[in-house]
Amino acid sequence: MQERDLSRTRRWIADEERCADGRRVGEARRRPAPEWLIERGLDRTNIVAVHMGECWELGKRVKPASREQAIDALRQQVPACTKCRPDTALGIEV
Repeated sequence: MQERDLSRTRRWIADEERCADGRRVGEARRRPAPEWLIERGLDRTNIVAVHMGECWELGKRVKPASREQAIDALRQQVPACTKCRPDTALGIEV
């Protein structure tokens, strides 16, 4: 009986290790999140907000942006996200 339990435990451990290996491979292949994001309005011409890449309060119309694009948008009075505060991270006073 104990050998059967031990065998089942070893299979369970092997399955868990395979799953963990798969997760590691998936994470390694994933593209890194952009550092900055620009959120556009419904008409896609106006910029609604600037976000940091890891912001949890993103809208649906965000596009990756360079550091220079984020700074330029903030200097043109585009609002900074009040949750992730990209203006603070970029050292820009709004």
